[in-house]
Amino acid sequence: MFTPPEVFKCLADETRARATLLIAHQGELCVCELMCALDDSQPKISRHLAQLRNSGLLLDRRQGQWVYYRLNPQLPAWVHDILQVTLLANADWLQHNAARLQSMDARPVREVACC
Repeated sequence: MFTPPEVFKCLADETRARATLLIAHQGELCVCELMCALDDSQPKISRHLAQLRNSGLLLDRRQGQWVYYRLNPQLPAWVHDILQVTLLANADWLQHNAARLQSMDARPVREVACC
């Protein structure tokens, strides 16, 4: 069960908020993509992703050497709504991060799910 204090506490950190919104926008991102987009170190990004995963906001999956993160599809509708409204209302706030991600060389290639 997700309560507003739990969700807002997770998103109160700028790195976690930016990572979550980028993932909400892209659908799925790996640690290296978030390192590039946020211009931060692997340990810091991984620590924040672990907090988001432990809270239940994100799920991860391994594909070879990559670990990809996505929003938990079991999140209540109100959490998805908050993320989408925040994403749409704050495109300027994320513009630099999104541009860094789009210009990233050698982004990992995701395997297409068969089912």
